[in-house]
Amino acid sequence: MGVRRRGRELALQMLYQHELSGASLEEMTARFEDLEQAPPAVREFAVSLVRGVIAHRPDIDRFVAEQAEHWRLERMAAVDRNILRLAIYELLFHPDTPPAVVIDEAVELAKRYGSEQSGPFVNGVLDGFVHRQIMPSRGT
Repeated sequence: MGVRRRGRELALQMLYQHELSGASLEEMTARFEDLEQAPPAVREFAVSLVRGVIAHRPDIDRFVAEQAEHWRLERMAAVDRNILRLAIYELLFHPDTPPAVVIDEAVELAKRYGSEQSGPFVNGVLDGFVHRQIMPSRGT
């Protein structure tokens, strides 16, 4: 598994834990054995994603809510909600990663950790977000 894919997977697990338990980033990194055992590049990428999502969560949640019409954040499955947060953060703050790659990775996470409907749901929300928010600002 590649560095970024594994980093995203670990970041999702930490975001889920953060949401359910309220644990700080420091608490999560100190107690998360999979993160501790990961190679340094994976750890650094995962922690940077989690730190960024937490720092920008109000704005990210606003984008998710605007894009996921007819779905309140509270009604979304926690896994789906955190996959969307992670992907939107990466779309906004990691422009070096092509949007198609971010979406594909998010859909794979949704298929692996979410329900049967998670993949199409995540794909639809992120595709709409990219076309509504990202592409106009990139001049396409």
